[in-house]
Amino acid sequence: MNTEKIAAYNEFLRRKIRLAPISGFDVVPEDINPALKPHTRDIVRWAIKGGKRAVFASFGLHKTATQLEFLRQIGLRYPDDYRLQVLPLGVRQEFIREAAQRFTGDCAIDLRFIRSDGEIDNPRTLYLTNYESVREGKITPSRFRAASLDEASILRSYGSKTYQEFLPAFDSVEFKLVATATPDPNRYKELIHYAGYLGVMDTGQALTRFFQRDSSKAGNLQLYPHKEQEFWLWVASWAVFITKPSDLGYSDDGYILPELDVRWHEIPSDYAAAGAEKNGQGLLVPDLAMGLSAAAREKRQSLPARVAKAAALINESPGDHFIVWHDLEDERHAIQQEIPEAVSVWGSQDLDEREQRIIDFSDGRHRILSTKPIIAGSGCNFQHHCHREIFAGIDCKFNDFIQAVHRTYRFGQTGRVRIDIIHTEAERETVATLQAKWRRHDEQQQRMAALVRKYGLDHLSMHDTLARTIGVQRHIEHGERFQVAHNDCVLEAMEQPDNSVDIIVTSIPFANHYEYTPSYNDFGNTEDNDHFWEQMDFLTPELLRILKPGRMYCCHVKDRINFGNVTGAGVPTVSPFHAEAIFHARKHGFDYMGMVTVVTDVVRENNQTYRLSYSEMCKDGTKMGVGSPEYVLLFHKPQTDRSRGYADTPVVKSKADYSLARWQIDAHAFWRSSGNRMLSVEEMAALGPEKLAKFFTEDSLARIYDYERHVRVGEGLGARKALPTKFMCLAPGSHHPDVWHDVNRMRTLNGEQSRRAVEQHICPLQIDIVDRLIERYTMPGEVAYDPFHGLGTVGVRAIKLGRHARGSELGAAYFRDQVHYLREAEREVSMPTLFDLIELEQQQEMEAVA
Repeated sequence: MNTEKIAAYNEFLRRKIRLAPISGFDVVPEDINPALKPHTRDIVRWAIKGGKRAVFASFGLHKTATQLEFLRQIGLRYPDDYRLQVLPLGVRQEFIREAAQRFTGDCAIDLRFIRSDGEIDNPRTLYLTNYESVREGKITPSRFRAASLDEASILRSYGSKTYQEFLPAFDSVEFKLVATATPDPNRYKELIHYAGYLGVMDTGQALTRFFQRDSSKAGNLQLYPHKEQEFWLWVASWAVFITKPSDLGYSDDGYILPELDVRWHEIPSDYAAAGAEKNGQGLLVPDLAMGLSAAAREKRQSLPARVAKAAALINESPGDHFIVWHDLEDERHAIQQEIPEAVSVWGSQDLDEREQRIIDFSDGRHRILSTKPIIAGSGCNFQHHCHREIFAGIDCKFNDFIQAVHRTYRFGQTGRVRIDIIHTEAERETVATLQAKWRRHDEQQQRMAALVRKYGLDHLSMHDTLARTIGVQRHIEHGERFQVAHNDCVLEAMEQPDNSVDIIVTSIPFANHYEYTPSYNDFGNTEDNDHFWEQMDFLTPELLRILKPGRMYCCHVKDRINFGNVTGAGVPTVSPFHAEAIFHARKHGFDYMGMVTVVTDVVRENNQTYRLSYSEMCKDGTKMGVGSPEYVLLFHKPQTDRSRGYADTPVVKSKADYSLARWQIDAHAFWRSSGNRMLSVEEMAALGPEKLAKFFTEDSLARIYDYERHVRVGEGLGARKALPTKFMCLAPGSHHPDVWHDVNRMRTLNGEQSRRAVEQHICPLQIDIVDRLIERYTMPGEVAYDPFHGLGTVGVRAIKLGRHARGSELGAAYFRDQVHYLREAEREVSMPTLFDLIELEQQQEMEAVA
C-alpha cells in the first residue's frame, strides 16, 4: 500500500471534523476587569479568542457583565471602530446599572442609548439600542466591528421571517456574541440559527449534517441518533452552557437558588358551552382538540373567572409585589378593571413609556405589573423586589413561559419564589404538555452542563474526542465464493491487487444526503457535493487500478432535490448529481459508455418530497418539474490495446445461451402488440390497485402509447375513487432498453431485513438491476466488486449467478448482515437438487460398468 496516499487520506478525514473556527485574539487574565466573577472572566476570554461565540448562561450568572467586557476589550484592541449592544425593551437600565457598579476606574465605559444611525459619532462610546430599531432599519449593523445580542431568543416573537432576515444583517460584523439565558435545547432550529448568525456553519448545511427529515411531519427535525455526540460537541465548541459557577470549577457560594413553589389552579369550564360531537352527542366539557377556534372560545368564556382568581391571589398577600402575565388584550383590559393598582405594559404603547414602567417595577416603585411574556419576559431583572408571579392563562409556548418564570426565579433572589398558574378544566392537556416540556428542558440543561464540566472551554479536547471516530479495525470474512472486509472502502481498495476484479457494481452515497455510520470515514459525512467528490478522488483511482482492462464499472446514482426554502430559488430545483458523477469518473481515466435509466414512481416521490404537487401545478405550471429517475452509469476501463475495441479478457457469450431474441431485447427492447385490448375504466376499477398496476404497465407495451387516453383512464379511475394516492398504478411501460420499467422496486434485501426485524439499509440497490449488469458484463466464475457493499446485494446476486464476490463495508451492523446473506447464498448454490443426485447416480453407474 502507498503510505503517502494513506497519509493524505487520513489528513483529509481529520479535516472533516467541524468545530467552530477560532477567529479572535488572546487576552491575558490580568487585562480582564477584576470586578468580574471568576467564571465570567473565563467566559470573556474564551469568547474573545473565538471571535464569534454564544453564552447560554442561567438566569443571574452575569451575562450583562460578560457582554460589556467583551465589547470593552474589542474597543481597546480596535479603538477607532464602533461597537453595538442590542437589547430587549426594558433592559437598558440593567446595563447602565452594571456599568456603574462593576466598570469603574481604568475599566470605565461610556454607554449611550441610540435609536438611529444619525446618533453614532464616537467610536470610544459603546452604543446600546433595542431590537426594534435594528428590525425597522434605523440601525445599520454593518457599521460596527463588534456586536452583541442580549436575549436573542426574543426574535422569535417577531416571527420566523424576521428572525431569519435579522441574522444575515450582521454578516459583515467581525466580532459577534449571543448572550441569552439557556435556550430550550429541544428547539434545534434556534440553535442552528445562532450558529448561522455567528458564521459557524450554514443553517442548511447544519440541517443536512445532523438531522433527518421526519416523513410523518414536514419541518420536524430529528437528530440522527449516531450524530448526537458530534452535534452537541459541535454546539459546545461555539456556545458555553453554564448553570452555575461550579460548571467551570468555581464555588457556588451566593449562587444557590431559593425554593420554587409552583401552584396550579384549575377553573371549572362552562359546561353549557361545551358543544357537541359531530354525531350530535353533547360534550361534558369543552374539547380543545377540536381546533384553535374552540381554544379561543374557551379563553373568552373563562376570562372573568381567571382574572377573578388572579385578583384573589393578590388580595391574599397585600405586602407582596406581583407580575401578572397574560396573552390577550382582552385579558389586559379585564385585569386593569379588576385590579386597578396594576400598571400595564402593552405592544402599541409608546416605547419610552413602556420601558419606564418596566424599569419602575424593577426598582420597586410599582407593586403590580401586568404584561405579556413576549414584551417583558426576556432580559428583565425583577428579583430584587418581587418573588410572586401569576399566569392568568396558559398555552404551549414553553420558551415564553420559562423565560417569564425566570424574571424573578434567578440568582440574586432572596425570597421563596411562588408561581401561580391559572387554567381551565378543559386545558388539562395543555398543562400536561407544558409540564412535560419543563421536565425535558431541565434534563437537557443538565446534559449540556455536564459537557461543560467534562471539557471546560477546551476546544482541543473536543476535537480529539471526535477524532477517535476516525478509522475502523479491518476485519475479513470469506467463504468459497466471497471475501468481504469490514473497513473503509478507500483503504480496502488499496489492499486489492492491480487488475484483479472483472466488474464493479455499486450504489455510491448520494453525497451528504445520508450518513450510514457515525464515522468520519463515512462518505455521507461530507459538507456538500464538492466535498463528497473530494473524498471520491481517493477512491475512484483505486477502482480504476483494480478493475481489469476493458471491463465495466457500473455506478448507481440519483439526482438530488434542492428545496426552494434552502436555496432561495423559491421552487424545488434539481442538483445534477449523475452528471457530476460522469465527469468525475472521466477525470480519473474511465471511458463513459452511457447510462441506464430506471424510472421511479412519481406519486410516491411526491409523497416523500412534496415537490410535485398537483395543487401547486394547477396554481402555476412553471413550478413543477418531473419525477427524478435513478441512473446506472456505465464506465469502461481502457483496454490495453486501444486500437482494438475488445477488453483484454472479452466477455464472451455463447449464441446457444445468449439468443438473438435476448440480444434484441437488451439492445432495443421493441415489443409488438398481441391485439389484446385495453380494459374499460369500469373493468380496471374492479381489478383493484395491485392487479391494475401490473396489467396497465404490461398492456401499455402492447399498443401505441396514447397520452390523452392515459389521462382519461386516470381521470375515470379518480372519479370512481379507484386511483391510489400512495403509489402510481398507471405507470406506462417503455420500449427503450435503457429504461427498465419492470424493476421490482420492493424486491431488495430490505424485504428480508424487515422480516428479520433488523435495521434497514437507507438506499438499497435493486436486485433486478444487479442481475442484469452482472449477466451482461461478466462470465461465470468471474469476480464482482462493490466498495459500498451495504447489505451485500451485489455479492449475493454474484454468487447466485455463478460468480465470486468481493467488497467492503464501513458499518458494523451492515457488515454482519451481509456476511449472513453471503453465507446463505453459498449454501443455496451448493445445495444439490434432486436432478443433481440422479445425475450423480447415473455417472457412478456408468463408471462402475466401465
